[in-house]
Amino acid sequence: MTETTTGLLKLGREYGAHNYHPLPVVAAEAEGAWVTDVEGRRYLDMLAAYSALNFGHRHPRLIAAARRQLDQLTLVSRAFEHDQFGPFCAELAELAGMDVVLPMNTGAEAVETAIKVARKWGYTVKGVPAGQAVIIAFEGNFHGRTTTIVSFSTDPDARADFGPYTPGFRVVPYGDLDATAAAVAELGDRVVAVLVEPIQGEAGVVVPPPGFLAGIRSLCTQQNILMIADEIQSGLGRTGHTFACAAEDVVPDAYLLGKALGGGIVPVSAMVSSWPVLGVLQPGQHGSTFGGNPLACAVAREVVAMLRTGEYQARARVLGQRFHARLGALPGVGAVRGRGLWAGVEFTSLPGREVCERLTARGVLAKETHGNVIRLAPPLVISEEDLDWGLSQIEAAIRD
Repeated sequence: MTETTTGLLKLGREYGAHNYHPLPVVAAEAEGAWVTDVEGRRYLDMLAAYSALNFGHRHPRLIAAARRQLDQLTLVSRAFEHDQFGPFCAELAELAGMDVVLPMNTGAEAVETAIKVARKWGYTVKGVPAGQAVIIAFEGNFHGRTTTIVSFSTDPDARADFGPYTPGFRVVPYGDLDATAAAVAELGDRVVAVLVEPIQGEAGVVVPPPGFLAGIRSLCTQQNILMIADEIQSGLGRTGHTFACAAEDVVPDAYLLGKALGGGIVPVSAMVSSWPVLGVLQPGQHGSTFGGNPLACAVAREVVAMLRTGEYQARARVLGQRFHARLGALPGVGAVRGRGLWAGVEFTSLPGREVCERLTARGVLAKETHGNVIRLAPPLVISEEDLDWGLSQIEAAIRD
């Protein structure tokens, strides 16, 4: 019984906490852009695990890197060094044009790291009075679900009933540079960081107005504030750039990375910054048993090596043009937002959940967000033919 879709879904509902509302697909195998369920049905993956699978399922180079490391060493904790750690940090720092890397596991851990570092930098470098540091964030943000992070969320599902909330944050409208500057003027030297997603993924792949990121960069430079870019979803090739900030020629004071950094094999995240910023941490002040473990570092090193070629960024740019052009021409679509192989599609009358259910029946995996919007983020390795087929299924699902 439990080997069928129905049986496995029932088992999950009975014994798994109901913190997700998944579509009725039970995956058993996958390769490239395709997933096969337990009964042999194939689906084109147009979600790629929210960009964690930028390089597709089971990419041969990444699987080979993991297998090599599995035969050598998987964990020592940070009590000891291992032969993958230094090279990983050096290679990721070079890719990002930064000095230093602090590896963690999940995206939320990378954000928590940035919050702690920004506060400590504010107290020990900027001279903010103890306990007075403020970080500016934006409406519609999604940075994770820890108690501290949901304290500055504006999503009721993520925030409601999880108080008391952590102080030290000011939330302003996303894309509103004037509101950001006004908050900085009001709070003065207490502001230690602006935490921003270059494109808001969970909010529906919302792209800020032109000049917003550059304006944030200029404001932070003028006021001695850290600009921290959460590129956990937007980074590592998804938008056609290694980092989405590059669309405005912006270099933040720190990148927060995750998802695709683990190649869809292991959770890997990191804060990448300069020594004047990350150098405020001393031994014992922050860490993780699994953060920077040998297996994670080996896989992430291969991810970095693949990105250095520029091949995947170029695919996202070229296929992204075709992607957005076809999505924009679909009937019943009010707006298409995004960049590269990443889009939020807003429907004029259809609920997003219904669209995704129709797509599942047609062999395409996507996910709704916020009512009548679906998110699409196909693997960067998807072929032109498969992309066209998937887009045709979306059109057919709308017309049904």
